[in-house]
Amino acid sequence: MKILVTAKRTPDPYSKIKLKPDGSGIDTSNIKFVINSFDEIAIEEGLRKKEKFGGEVVVVSIGTQECVEQIRTALAMGADRGILVDTGGRYLDQLGVAKILARIVEDEKPDLVILGKQAIDDDANQVSQILAELLGWPQATFASKVDIDLNSKKAVVEREVDGGIEVDEVSLPAVISADLRLNQPRYASLPGIMKARQKPLKTVKIEDLKVDVSPSVEVLKFEAPPQRQGGKKVKDVDELIQALKESKVLPF
Repeated sequence: MKILVTAKRTPDPYSKIKLKPDGSGIDTSNIKFVINSFDEIAIEEGLRKKEKFGGEVVVVSIGTQECVEQIRTALAMGADRGILVDTGGRYLDQLGVAKILARIVEDEKPDLVILGKQAIDDDANQVSQILAELLGWPQATFASKVDIDLNSKKAVVEREVDGGIEVDEVSLPAVISADLRLNQPRYASLPGIMKARQKPLKTVKIEDLKVDVSPSVEVLKFEAPPQRQGGKKVKDVDELIQALKESKVLPF
């Protein structure tokens, strides 16, 4: 069974984010970068399925050469080989990313594609859905459990919804996006880190894919949210209600 997984390079969620003075983006000078948290869950799920059914896990990252670090981390976790699509620093929107992944899927012909449901930097939650549409494949998003039957070539996916658990069945090949409670990703072991250096990692120039990735969305400016105002203590309920009235929190 061949499984394609993604590893987007994103800021560490515990890093303090600062914007560039001109508002054109975030200041990355003192930020640690990691694999997107949901992609890490997707990688772990791919590894578990490989351990159960055999085959290989191919990890794909799209970005600059710095993304090699995240691919190597995935390889150290147990992925078999990596593919870096070098964008040369070019901005890509979600449609462009999905088009690139669709091109990679056409070449690799995996049985299953697993992505994080969203990236922690832009929170777009669009790539997996667009990818499934471009491929014409069935999809199951926000997966909290995935069971695969290779004999029937189907996957049964549990999804957490407002009313409880929804259970979907999709035919393979399919696109699945991983939710938070799907699994707990493993740590890369020291032997795994050493082996990762010897595993294949192919770099593909974005121009060689011959895919139109002209962005349909343009980011004009980044702005930090306004700083919270300091609170104050009140002596009783009446003063609290009066303060809420003055702040227009209550509808009266």
